This record gives sequence, C-alpha cells and structure tokens, in this order.
Amino acid sequence: MGFFNFFKKNKIASNKIQNNQHSLEKETLDDAQQEFIDNSISNAERIVRAFNDNNNGAFDYSEESLATLDELLDNIIDFGEQMDDSMKNDLIAQAGSYIFEVARRNFGGKYFWLEHLNQPILVTGLPNFEISIVAFDKVKMRLENGIEDNIPYFFKGYSERVRNAKFGDKAMIV
Repeated sequence: MGFFNFFKKNKIASNKIQNNQHSLEKETLDDAQQEFIDNSISNAERIVRAFNDNNNGAFDYSEESLATLDELLDNIIDFGEQMDDSMKNDLIAQAGSYIFEVARRNFGGKYFWLEHLNQPILVTGLPNFEISIVAFDKVKMRLENGIEDNIPYFFKGYSERVRNAKFGDKAMIV
C-alpha cells in the first residue's frame, strides 16, 4: 500500500473512532499514531538505504542532513522528465517522510491527515502550541521549482518557530 493511501485509510479510521468510548478512542488513536510513525520511518529508511553510503553516512536524521537531501533532490531534477507520476510520488513520499522524521526525532510531534492538501502533516508542541510542517508539497515544489524551494531553508523556518514558540502559538510551515 502506498504512503498516501496509508494516511487516507487511517484518517477514515480516526473519524470512526470519534463515535466510540473515550478510552477506546485514545487506545485506537495511539495505535494509529504508531502506525503513522512506523510507515513514515519505513519510507524515510528507503531513501537512507538507497543513498546514505554514497553520501558518507550523511542521512543521520539531523537538521544538517537536510542539505544532503536537498542536493540529492537537485540532482534528481535532471531526470524528472524521465520519471512517471508513480515514481515521482514515491520519491516525494520518501523524501517527505525523511523531512518528517528529522522534525519528529528532533522536536517531537504527531501525524495527522490534512484533508484540503490531501497529505499528512506533522504537528509539534501539542497541547501548548501548534507548529506544523507539510513536507510532501515542499518536496514536490523543490522538484518542480529548483533551488528557490530549498529544503534546509524551509526546515529552518519550522525549527526556529518550534524553538521560539510560546503557549498558544500556531503556525503551519508549507
């Protein structure tokens, strides 16, 4: 099952849960959250396995590793015309999942489904604040627009908002 379908399936399950008891809801949401995390890690690890050796182990889930991811995406742009939609979506899911995992491992957060963008979102800081990151669209824009959609710059905006967040702050980094 593709990454996009995984999140859609769990969004539907999450909606059904709202009609059940609170304890069952919490348990099921925790299970769904773990499934989101497991699937994100699985996709992120695919890009790590494919490219880490050629990049001297740079894919270590640090903020600095996003520069290597950005360079990789820059190199792939040249082959973009040769990729079909399925290949592009798979690359977007892998690179987006890597960005999500860098965010989650460094700042925490929970995954949700963002209906109007038809993709996952990672929300950091709950319940004190909500700083969200949308990674799949950013990877897609990086592939389409080039360096103007630089991944490290994008992530810096997210990480600064998280580090400086105050109670009640809300922001979505897209």
